[in-house]
Amino acid sequence: MLKLCGFAGSNYYNKVKCALLEKGVPFEEELVWTDRSPELLARSPLGKIPFIETGEGILCESQVIMDYIESAYPERPLIPADPFAAAKVRELVTFIELHLELVARELYGEAFFGGKVSEEIKTRTKKLLARNAKAFARLAKFSPYVAGAEFTMADCAALVHLPLVSMTSKAIYGEDVLADLPVRDYIKMLGERPSVQRVNADRKANQEVMMNRMK
Repeated sequence: MLKLCGFAGSNYYNKVKCALLEKGVPFEEELVWTDRSPELLARSPLGKIPFIETGEGILCESQVIMDYIESAYPERPLIPADPFAAAKVRELVTFIELHLELVARELYGEAFFGGKVSEEIKTRTKKLLARNAKAFARLAKFSPYVAGAEFTMADCAALVHLPLVSMTSKAIYGEDVLADLPVRDYIKMLGERPSVQRVNADRKANQEVMMNRMK
């Protein structure tokens, strides 16, 4: 049985978890904090989560894990069979993570953890987010899912990343960089899925544990 390692407060952990639940793949979870301990580095070379343990060894990097799961467990596919349609789904995942979440991450320290981000970074990040959100709007379908009519791997990514981008931009700039997109209704629709309900409930419980650790 697969073992998913990390913690449920992580958006990348939850992307993988959502895919496992949607595909009906049996898995166990192991709570692993990113403490950069020798024990963690022996399992995940950069001390990052999530990573998974398989019967053949350990895999890290969330999208590598997603692609492995899709190949190893082809039942209930999260990628279309058509090569171009499959590439469009992966294009959306890459765009959401590289051009929205990774950019917004520059602001997380101030938005969520009581830190301070320089005005230079805020200004640069605001321009990038505004440009990239417009570009994302040209790719995303929301009809009703982010890649089209079917739930795909891209929805696993959108579910965990888009609300975070919205919350971050509102916290720092007072406005939602994704306000022109139907993200709110889309996330509400996804919330009706049992997999998403499980992910959200476990994330909430884990966030309480994280807050207690920080005290």
